[in-house]
Amino acid sequence: MAELNCQIVRPDRSLYEGAVANIILVTYAGELGVWPGHAPEVVALGDGVVRIRRTPEDGGGEFDVVVSGGYAEVDREGVIILADHARRTDDIDPETVRRTRQKALDALDEMEEGDYRAAYYEKKVRWCNLLLKHAAGQPARS
Repeated sequence: MAELNCQIVRPDRSLYEGAVANIILVTYAGELGVWPGHAPEVVALGDGVVRIRRTPEDGGGEFDVVVSGGYAEVDREGVIILADHARRTDDIDPETVRRTRQKALDALDEMEEGDYRAAYYEKKVRWCNLLLKHAAGQPARS
């Protein structure tokens, strides 16, 4: 069976590297399915879930990675995902994410209008909301 080489890299580390059967990318234009032999292209990643199907030799099944921003380079043999933020859904601790989100909201509340640091904390809150929405087996709470 044909397979794709897949690499998922975020700024602080490599998140995944290995053979996969196919990948569904989340892009700003919508979802993009990638199978072996796909035409080469580069796409901007959106905010959402990348779905990765393992090869039958690796037990099949699917795992999901929440991403926010970045790019994916696709060619006939594989996909390289360079994500601004990425985390596997089975590696999300909702309580830790809620605490992080609350700290960011508290920091925003303490800032004066026009503080340049607000953009950083607003992006952190959006990332936390996205993680909570897609945490494996966890109901999302506001």
